[in-house]
Amino acid sequence: MDILQTYGLLLVGFAAVVGFFMAWGIGANDVANAMGTSVGSKALTVKQAIFIAMIFEFAGAYLAGGEVTSTIRKGIIDSTPFIDIPEVFVIGMISSLLAAGTWLAVASYMGWPVSTTHSIVGAIIGFALISAGTEAIHWGKVGGIVGSWIVTPLLSGILAYIIFMSAQRFIFDTDNPIKNAKRYVPVYMALAGFVLALVTIKKGLKHVFKDAHLNISTGEAYLYAALVGLVVAGIGAYFISKVKLEEKSTRQVQYENVEKIFAVLMIVTACCMAFAHGSNDVANAIGPLAAVVSVVSNDGEIGSKAALAWWILPLGAFGIVAGLALFGHRVMATIGKGITHLTPSRGFAAELAAASTVVIASGTGLPISTTQTLVGGVLGVGLARGIAALNLGVVRNIVISWVVTLPAGAGLAIISYLVLTAILL
Repeated sequence: MDILQTYGLLLVGFAAVVGFFMAWGIGANDVANAMGTSVGSKALTVKQAIFIAMIFEFAGAYLAGGEVTSTIRKGIIDSTPFIDIPEVFVIGMISSLLAAGTWLAVASYMGWPVSTTHSIVGAIIGFALISAGTEAIHWGKVGGIVGSWIVTPLLSGILAYIIFMSAQRFIFDTDNPIKNAKRYVPVYMALAGFVLALVTIKKGLKHVFKDAHLNISTGEAYLYAALVGLVVAGIGAYFISKVKLEEKSTRQVQYENVEKIFAVLMIVTACCMAFAHGSNDVANAIGPLAAVVSVVSNDGEIGSKAALAWWILPLGAFGIVAGLALFGHRVMATIGKGITHLTPSRGFAAELAAASTVVIASGTGLPISTTQTLVGGVLGVGLARGIAALNLGVVRNIVISWVVTLPAGAGLAIISYLVLTAILL
């Protein structure tokens, strides 16, 4: 306890630094995955993808990132063994951030698309094991999170398959693909706008206007989201009308022109994916940081329901943006080019499916792996074209990197914890 009273401000400052480091790793790795489909399909350039991600990742993290934070902060380990030794809990959270951030930095440098959720969950488990034993871990919670890593890629893959096949059915396989693209692509845009608006209204407004006593019912939220979707569809239809297309041309040229229309749509889905990712994965960086700040500011009281400090969400959001801008290009190509050949129509299906899945998970407070969700979407699109369309070697390497990440996070957390305790305790 004396350590918290004497070095409390210093510990919070150090936690903020490693929290930013962790957020930077998320930006370099996970966000690069999220934008990889847009870049790989050539719907966006790398610079355009980074610019879009900077805006919408920040918005998602700041407006809608608080729900998942509570799961990371409170749900994985039992705080009871640390009630009399809160300084150990604080050092453990800092160790977890340092370990997960370090692993993400290594993985990003190597170009491996790993799961930031795996990293931080593994790190927290590693710290809890060495400091308090197996009884400190809520294995039921961990099991639920692990289960989500299986369910969410499957759900995303199914959604992507359905979306892609609907585009084939209503646009590509028709007698006049261009005419039908102009008719149906705004519908897809409306769906993307609806998903993005719904999470903003249901979650974002709760955080931004929490002092305004706004009470929006579920029915009203769906109505407002639907209106936003209609506006997005209208704007999309306008821009599609500006794209120069030739309906009287060869079949191949018509397909290429349809892909131009889907390239417009990819901008909407890229925004949707970036916002959804920011709302879900910022928790991996700021959850443990929020725990440190809460314990120190409450004189060692663990489990306090203190409000999230005002500066924590912006710190995580800025960290994510910095990681993407400075280091994201190394990983971005893997998802965009490595798994299967992506066109704007295929990339759109994968991104919209992944964004929808992440939004669902973020709304329920379950910290899923965005990387696995997006890979599930890309796999769903690839399988729609047959197993031969997938680069199984790349898929195998990605899965191996996922398996390695959990123990790597735990091992690095144990090392970080032992070093920090040797210095501070």
